[in-house]
Amino acid sequence: MTPSERLDATFTALADPTRRAILARLMQGEASVMELAEPFAMSQPAISKHLKMLERAGLISRGRDAQRRPCRIEGEALAAATGWLEDYRKVWEGNFKRLDGLLAELQANQGKA
Repeated sequence: MTPSERLDATFTALADPTRRAILARLMQGEASVMELAEPFAMSQPAISKHLKMLERAGLISRGRDAQRRPCRIEGEALAAATGWLEDYRKVWEGNFKRLDGLLAELQANQGKA
C-alpha cells in the first residue's frame, strides 16, 4: 500500500464512530474480539468487519495467544495521519498570522484617516 493509500485507509477507518470507540478502548491495552464487541449492540461478524478495516489501515494488529486473538493499537498509521495534519496546520497558522497582520495594518490606517 502506498503512503497515500495508507493515509486514505486511515481516515476512512477513523470516519466511523464505532471504529473510533474501538481504538479508544485499545488505548487502555490489548483486548479480545469479545471484549471489544461487548459495549456494542452488534453481532460478532459486524465487529470483525470493523476490526478488519482497522487492521487494513494499520491502526491495529491482532496476535495469537492460545485460543485468543488479542487486538492492540498500532501507532505508525496514526503518526502518519498526525504528520499530514500537522503540515496543513502549519500552513493555516501562517495564513492566519498574515491575515492578523493585514487586519492590524487596516485598523491602523483607519485610525489615521
